[in-house]
Amino acid sequence: MAATATVTLLSVGLPACAQEPATPGNVLEARDAHRRKDTARLSALRDAAIAENQALASWVHYWDLNARMSTAQADEVAAFYRRWAGTYVEDRLRNDWLLELGKRRDWAALAADYPRFRMNDDREVTCYALLADHLAGKNVREAARTAWFAQKDADDGCALLATTLFEARQFAAADAWRRARVAIDINKPRAAQQAVQLVAPSLAGDVTELSDNPARYLARRRPPMDRTATELVTLALMRQAAMDPELAAQQLNSWQNELRPEQAAWAWATVGKQAAIRLLPAASTYFQQADLLASRTDREPVWADNTLAWKARAALRANDGKPRWQQVVQAINAMEPKEQGDPTWVYWKARALHALAADSSDPAALRKQADDMLASIAGQYHYYGSLAAEELGRPITLPPVPAPLTRDERDAALRVPGLSRALLLISVGLRNEGNREWNFTLRGMDDRALRAAAQLGCERELWDRCINTSERTQVEIDMAQRFPTPFRRELTHHASQAGLEPAFVYGLIRQESRFIVDARSGVGASGLMQVMPATARWTARKVGMSYSPDMLQDRDVNLKLGTSYLKLILDDLGGSQAMATAAYNAGPNRPRRWREGPRLESAIWVENVPFSETRDYVKKVLSNATFYAALLNNREATRAPSLKARLGATIGPREAGVPAPDAELP
Repeated sequence: MAATATVTLLSVGLPACAQEPATPGNVLEARDAHRRKDTARLSALRDAAIAENQALASWVHYWDLNARMSTAQADEVAAFYRRWAGTYVEDRLRNDWLLELGKRRDWAALAADYPRFRMNDDREVTCYALLADHLAGKNVREAARTAWFAQKDADDGCALLATTLFEARQFAAADAWRRARVAIDINKPRAAQQAVQLVAPSLAGDVTELSDNPARYLARRRPPMDRTATELVTLALMRQAAMDPELAAQQLNSWQNELRPEQAAWAWATVGKQAAIRLLPAASTYFQQADLLASRTDREPVWADNTLAWKARAALRANDGKPRWQQVVQAINAMEPKEQGDPTWVYWKARALHALAADSSDPAALRKQADDMLASIAGQYHYYGSLAAEELGRPITLPPVPAPLTRDERDAALRVPGLSRALLLISVGLRNEGNREWNFTLRGMDDRALRAAAQLGCERELWDRCINTSERTQVEIDMAQRFPTPFRRELTHHASQAGLEPAFVYGLIRQESRFIVDARSGVGASGLMQVMPATARWTARKVGMSYSPDMLQDRDVNLKLGTSYLKLILDDLGGSQAMATAAYNAGPNRPRRWREGPRLESAIWVENVPFSETRDYVKKVLSNATFYAALLNNREATRAPSLKARLGATIGPREAGVPAPDAELP
């Protein structure tokens, strides 16, 4: 839409009683000027937007000041805060200004402004704020360790915090080496180098070498070695594990006697994690070796929750599909309390306790503990909530339909300025900015207000705003909002033509595109079903359909090609919706490899999908489909069909006599 476009107030959600249309004004020109770093043009656009009281003047002003942040003065920032008080851009600029104050080392100003940062979603700002507190004499050691260890990429704020606390002897050498290990584990060598710089400045350059070529680095090292040298060897072994865990295991057997037990335990845990990600059968055994060495230390190592998650997953698929339940419990118990409370681990710990109950001293008590854990999530409307209900022998129930929204409640949503700005931003193509404005505005809303805002999104056919907003409610659960059925006639037609269950297709589209017809991913997937151009060409040829690239944005063409492709991979994978969903996200060759090895309970197979995005995707698509199956049949339904039935009993290697996989499937 052009910058001069006019959008009626009603179409963007502004009060219907106002008669003049809201226009985007010069916001698109300002956005482009910001991208070009044209500060002179931005200043002129800002003055015009404010003088004309344009609906999106706050954004024009934000881009103007953001572009000049390095030279901005405190008085003009304060003036911005006053003018746009309570808005998204006020808080976003506060984020920018706090980072700038940290760079300027203006700790007094930062400490004064930080408590007003409502989103508080910037790790570097958190590190700067903790440093300001430390310099003011407060004890921030534990909070600072948590923030530093959670840092993913090297940045000034967290590095300065760590350096300052290390020099103040509040951080020890052991903290720095732990930070380096955590960074190497997630392949962030610059962050690891920052940590090593604290304890061994002359050897910080070794981190680059051991990250790039750990095998060569290890080949050049000879015992005996001091503590620093063995720490660097440990990092190299961890890096080698990420490249080739089996080779790393061989090298670790050679190096183990030169390492402290705690160092060797870390290395074996990393080998176990990387082996588990590759679905290697030895993964669980590698973790057992790590546990054995950890038991010989004065203080057992505290591994990252992600490592412990892979320890639990490896234990689930160990022994040719006969889980090591004790190891599952051990891994989950070692997680941070917040992670233990995730429904994933509540469910699997409960399953483990059930399995272990028969051989315990008090089987009834252990079974009750397991049932209580399952019951704690069984009423939640997600993948593991449904599996927990079925594990208890209960049906998957749907919540009662909440009382309809009143006209006053719906009109109140129309009058919320932040929602109005969001809708106007989206209407002129600034969807990311509009979504951020929308989400910020939802803060503090109760269930009724959230449902009214969600309904506003539904009525504007902004299905992502409709769904995501409705999912925030805690008590009033409106399944019709959470699981809308746009394009029902067209979708049902194409699903039926392809031989697919419409609920399955709805469940997939809800996750793929949130029903945004013109959605386009960063890798080029397009439309409702996020079909890749090469996949579209191949599928069109396969089903005998004429095709050109510009057709992919057409809703019906996208549905036709997407459903046809989904059916082809479903058939290729033996009708398994779990594997077909994984294939739709990650390509068919990956689930073909992932199904090799032991025959597993389907829920265990899904939990062991190596890619976190694909694993989460499969769970959500199948959970979506389960609820859609109930709602498509009856909007007043109180029960959903079985998720376990949709998963199927087991997943394993392709059976003898079954046709070979279609090698052409893209």
